[in-house]
Amino acid sequence: MTPRNLALFAAVALLFLITGVFQSWNLALSILNMAIVSAIMAMGVNIQWGYAGLFNVGIMGFAALGGLAVVLTSSQPVDGAWRAGGPGIVLGLLLGVATIGLAVALYRRMPKGLPRTATILAVLVGGFFLYRAVFDPAVVAVEANSPEAFGNIGGFGLPALIAWPMGGLLAAAAAWAIGKTALGLRSDYLAIATLGIAEIVIAVMKNEDWLARGVKNITQLPRPWPVPQEVDLQKSQPFLDWAGRWGFDPVLTSSIIVKLAYAGLFLTVLLIVVWLSERALQSPWGRTMRAIRDNEVSAEAMGKYVTGRHLQVFILGSAVVGIAGAMMTTLDGQLTPGSYSPLRYTFLIWMMVTVGGSGNNWGAVLGGFLIYWLWIMVEPMGLWLMGAVTAGMTDGTWLKTHLQDGAAHMRLVTMGVILLLVLRFSPRGLIPEK
Repeated sequence: MTPRNLALFAAVALLFLITGVFQSWNLALSILNMAIVSAIMAMGVNIQWGYAGLFNVGIMGFAALGGLAVVLTSSQPVDGAWRAGGPGIVLGLLLGVATIGLAVALYRRMPKGLPRTATILAVLVGGFFLYRAVFDPAVVAVEANSPEAFGNIGGFGLPALIAWPMGGLLAAAAAWAIGKTALGLRSDYLAIATLGIAEIVIAVMKNEDWLARGVKNITQLPRPWPVPQEVDLQKSQPFLDWAGRWGFDPVLTSSIIVKLAYAGLFLTVLLIVVWLSERALQSPWGRTMRAIRDNEVSAEAMGKYVTGRHLQVFILGSAVVGIAGAMMTTLDGQLTPGSYSPLRYTFLIWMMVTVGGSGNNWGAVLGGFLIYWLWIMVEPMGLWLMGAVTAGMTDGTWLKTHLQDGAAHMRLVTMGVILLLVLRFSPRGLIPEK
């Protein structure tokens, strides 16, 4: 870590300190926690793009799968739903997987020709109708079980900390399935494929109510240990005595303590991801990935299995994004499929990697902190700026009205200007790859 890099991190830390001093520490810690989660997502993208040159614009889908893993792992099981249709849903999903597996096995073992095509088609069509015959009635039964409160199958009621690695596993499994079919595409087609698959994931989560209640959302998800509930702190006499001794507001202080507990957990995960990524980057595996990124033809000529390495790094990066998505859902305490948008969960994360420094783990972390702080703070700063600019103008004039209405778009304008400036004056990012 060079003095210049330390100065950049100190400058970003100063932004959070200024937010806490001049606005509120509650707000500063809220931004900090989401910035840490965003930095972890940026690490996942940096593993894929910075290490191997894979242009994945389906980040939103993998983050959503991480959130779904929290619901399936940590939420309480709905007993009535399991009795009504749980076995049917499990059997239907197994039949679907078995149908695909059988079709793949037939494709590999049978010789090319019309018999193979006809057999595989018969297996897929027959398996599809069998799958729907078992799966659909079970789904209807589950969604009819107290739809105003549940209407979904629930989870396993496990601790929230277990849900984070499960989010990574679910995203990794999806990345394996996507990578087996899409990684042979050229970079621009890979980007289109991953974007389309991410939209499919969100559409499924919105419409399959049995899975996570769709757009009705899942709320009151459990918190990870040792993060307490604010209300429990406010009922604790030792905490009230301590707050009173220092003259702190118990309500505000309890909220700050909860956010500090989240920040401690999130920073621990971030440091683990950075340490593992640095070890991987400096290993022979990391050198191989950079060689493939720089020249696939030469690497393949040297005996490197390019497609297999791409699949590895695609799965690893997606797993990191899935873990971050699970952490974000746990922080929110709810899963809202309608809130996932490409602007927030794909473009912004890519901007963090680009501004911070593609191929450099610490650059991705710096970009995550800086860009998320700007994403939140630019809009209120724009409103203040436009208010100051138009203070001397007559109320009701078209120019004043136009400038005040345009303040809401300052966030997008500022993001674009920052990206252009970095690409112009530091095209390799604020902390370039060595």
